[in-house]
Amino acid sequence: MAWAVAGAAVAAGAGIAAQTSMAATAWPAQRTFTGRAFDTCAAPSLSAMKAWHTGFYGAAAVYVGGRNRGCGQPNLTASWVKSVSTMGWKLIPLYVGAQPSCQTGASPEKITASTAASLGAADGADAVAKASALGMKAGSPVYLDMEAYDTANKACNDAVLTYVRAFDKALHARTYRTGFYGFRSSSAKAVAEAGDRTDLPGNLWYALWDKQNTTTADWPFAADRWTNHSRAHQYMVNSKESRGGCTITVDRDAWDAPVAITG
Repeated sequence: MAWAVAGAAVAAGAGIAAQTSMAATAWPAQRTFTGRAFDTCAAPSLSAMKAWHTGFYGAAAVYVGGRNRGCGQPNLTASWVKSVSTMGWKLIPLYVGAQPSCQTGASPEKITASTAASLGAADGADAVAKASALGMKAGSPVYLDMEAYDTANKACNDAVLTYVRAFDKALHARTYRTGFYGFRSSSAKAVAEAGDRTDLPGNLWYALWDKQNTTTADWPFAADRWTNHSRAHQYMVNSKESRGGCTITVDRDAWDAPVAITG
């Protein structure tokens, strides 16, 4: 698939406009990128970002916060954001908030039925604070990272959706857009197939490791959802790549969705 790299501001996509919680506010035009992106646990150094700015990738995801964030971020500062933006990189803010109680593995912050709403609101406010401190302005998206879990567990799934809605509302109250990263078979599916669409994220980043650089040919959900620059696809993981003499292990993403507004 041929990709055009674009950094122009465009009107909000259909996936965003449909959300009732955004109707009352005058929103900045979203900044959309269409092309290849990469994500890696720790933000690379400035020298690495310069070496990697070859045209193959045009955007990079960075973990701006969350109690369940897995890596330290010694490079990720407001100065770093400004510098890589000046190089021409588009940035994708990612926040690892609370994780489901029915999820395999230990996480410092877990979602329960009794805490889902308050945790979502608190994490949403924190996500905006973290992104803003890095120079990512109002109108930027923050993508909530929700790892795989047992969606057949109804109580657990209901708590996750309550958390996601509270996170979404907290971002919108501060004029930030919401995105959601999840797995095609579980967390993304739960959001995509929820019967109640109220206050669900307007941008969906789905993990489906089929090595297809597309957000359309393998789109696994209803065709009329997340249209008009609201989709991203993580299509390959743990790809060890060398560019400009610098080697980094990354995940590859096909991107056609909002990115941070910086500068």
